[in-house]
Amino acid sequence: MRSPRTSIASALFIGAAVLAVGARANEPAPLRANVDEPRAFGYRVGDLVTREVLIDLPQRLQLDEASLPSVGRIGHALELRAISRGTEGGAASGTRLRLRFEYQLFGAPSATRSYELPPLLLRFEGAPRAEELRVDAWPVVVAPLAPEPPSARRGLGELRPDNPPPLRDTSFERDVLRVAAGVCAALLLYLAAVYWGLPWRDRGRRPFSQAYRTLRAQRSPTESGWRVMHAAFDQTAGRVVFAESVDAFVAQAPRFAALRNDIFAFFARSRAAFFVPSAAASAAGQRDWLLAFARACRDAERGTA
Repeated sequence: MRSPRTSIASALFIGAAVLAVGARANEPAPLRANVDEPRAFGYRVGDLVTREVLIDLPQRLQLDEASLPSVGRIGHALELRAISRGTEGGAASGTRLRLRFEYQLFGAPSATRSYELPPLLLRFEGAPRAEELRVDAWPVVVAPLAPEPPSARRGLGELRPDNPPPLRDTSFERDVLRVAAGVCAALLLYLAAVYWGLPWRDRGRRPFSQAYRTLRAQRSPTESGWRVMHAAFDQTAGRVVFAESVDAFVAQAPRFAALRNDIFAFFARSRAAFFVPSAAASAAGQRDWLLAFARACRDAERGTA
């Protein structure tokens, strides 16, 4: 038989074990985190760097938003661009919180240099007390945009200037321009001769030019205006021209062919002005038409119609 002293010791031991198991069962679930750090090398200025923190968050704890870092520049070489989060039901006694931190590199070193992503200190509020989670700093190595300057030897120093563009043979274009310029000069000379040279030279031998100047000088229409134009037709044809011989006149002087209908109208108006008494009252209205007709005949006579 066991002694009373032994029985009491056994009972005390069993009681202590039961209390220890109960206390361990009542102990709150721990805060666990897994950090997925980016690679630590192979970066250049402007690259994006992302680090992820996966936290098994017990139900009793809640993230303190004030413990998250602020978005913005971190010194002269880094900038925290964005913080994103997500939750999933991966933990047995709580939730799994995923925090994603996106940095951008702004350091442009002249030689390979190491920068550090800043440490994180996340605070979680809850019972029976608040807890903190620390994520250590992480190095990233940034390479320069341009390699070290080479030797000052010719061809290895500063950047060489661009090659000049190849010269193109433009002789064909120049020949075309010369021909075009010659044609334009000839046309200008022709127009100058027609509008300024020939009229002055042949002014005394052009009947319709003289008739137009005479009509333009008249201030009031009279029968002499019609006679002046009849004389111009007779002098041009070398004979007396009547309404019945207009087609013969046009055939003799083809430059007036475009005015054939106007010439017929001229003879009709002239007959009315001389032989129809009622037309005398409207003779004043004939001057503008007669002057325009004389000008058209002058232009046809000069060959510029």
